[in-house]
Amino acid sequence: MLRGVEREGLRMQSNGFISQGPHPHSLGAALTHPHITTDYSEALMEFITAPQPDIQAMLAELTDIHALVYQHLEHQEKLWPLSMPCMLDREEDSIQLAQYGSSNIGRFKTLYRRGLGVRYGRRMQTIAGVHYNLSFPDELFEQLQQHEQDKALTQLSLQDYRSHRYFGLIRNFIRLTPLVMYLVGASPSVCQCFLTGREHHLLPLVKGTLYLPYATALRMGRFGYQNSAQKQLGIHYNNLSGYLDGLQKAVKTPYAQFSRLGLKDADGEPLQINDHVLQIENEYYSLVRPKQVPRDGETPSEALANRGVGYVELRAVDINPYNPIGIDENTAGFLEVLALYCLLKDSPDLLPEEQDQIENNQAEVVNRGRAPNSHITERGQEQSLEQWAQAHVVAMQPLAVLLDEGYHTQLYSHALQLMQQRIQQVDETLSAHVIADTIKWGGTWNLGSHLAQEHANFYEQHALTPEKQEYFTKLAQTSLEQQQQLEADTRISFEDYLAHYQ
Repeated sequence: MLRGVEREGLRMQSNGFISQGPHPHSLGAALTHPHITTDYSEALMEFITAPQPDIQAMLAELTDIHALVYQHLEHQEKLWPLSMPCMLDREEDSIQLAQYGSSNIGRFKTLYRRGLGVRYGRRMQTIAGVHYNLSFPDELFEQLQQHEQDKALTQLSLQDYRSHRYFGLIRNFIRLTPLVMYLVGASPSVCQCFLTGREHHLLPLVKGTLYLPYATALRMGRFGYQNSAQKQLGIHYNNLSGYLDGLQKAVKTPYAQFSRLGLKDADGEPLQINDHVLQIENEYYSLVRPKQVPRDGETPSEALANRGVGYVELRAVDINPYNPIGIDENTAGFLEVLALYCLLKDSPDLLPEEQDQIENNQAEVVNRGRAPNSHITERGQEQSLEQWAQAHVVAMQPLAVLLDEGYHTQLYSHALQLMQQRIQQVDETLSAHVIADTIKWGGTWNLGSHLAQEHANFYEQHALTPEKQEYFTKLAQTSLEQQQQLEADTRISFEDYLAHYQ
């Protein structure tokens, strides 16, 4: 197996408000750097590891990236440790859009984010999460294919069979996202400023903090990225061709609500790339994505169509605020056992009725997953969340043993033991700890600032080797040169570039 992680984190000023400064130039160009970039807003950093042979190597690389970034943060800024944001002004314009320079591709990326801000509000662009990328070796798919009973499956090419199995994994992961939200959800509360001007059903916890008493992961609920237009798309995960057809339709279908926003502002500057359900494919917000590394000039869909699914991106993971790099080996180990379980388990097609039921289960766990009477409904049968979660984690244990043997470790079994404790003792969940500590510290801002300082102390103690330091210095320089090369190519105006895409 190979794994990698993408961790997002907001830059925060020393007064607790979101950073107003640009991405640190000394780190390199956000547009072209392979490991350190920005996501939706200029203050939302994103750290990306290379695919790694084991969990420890991945976490070590992510730690090095964090330590390096801390050397270059300016004006006493820190990384905010929670998925839901630090202090925000009343004015949305104080949330700066991510900037990628004056090249056509750079301006296009910023325009996409401007469109997101117009469509969903810029506050959405301050939410941070962890994306876990995972691939299985072709040898595994070859072995599985030899054991298929269905003759049609034995005759597929390896590429098509691999895609077929990855889509089975995806459907099962969607079915089991309530388990992920309960076990690693860490956003049961939000800073009141996040909901300025919005209707909500949250309650006051302490001054300046809103919550739900039994919530686990509000980021994954209706306060996170939700798109009612996307709900009507009918994008399904029953096979690769159907998924790609649905995505293409969404990128090409105008949506009246977005049309009314207009394509240009009063000054004639573009407001959004287009008025379609999705401006680009990546706007489709999902809990898990099939992925293939695009080659030059390929869209994500073209890469999938040409070479099939290469890996999956598990996206339903909150930042662990108690860990300096936002994820620990227990979460990583649990996600890998879960992914293997989802890959090997039967995975019938996901039809609309079941999809509706899964969404109800997700909402139940997001809003009241720690309640004594929280429940899951499957095939019309209701059972307690604890019973349901316990049954799945017990069924995963042989796979944890298998992975422990393969990697000469106890990490996977240990991770499942920890998750079982969280199922049996609700106060051991991350979301319960966040609530208790928010009360202890007197609010989200105080807790976040305390943890941010603890993490800063950790990074200062983590010395990079001279080789690593030189590697990152060269990468920063190369990324700036690559951005300059892109900006020097003025053969086509941005207006023509945009028109060509449209």
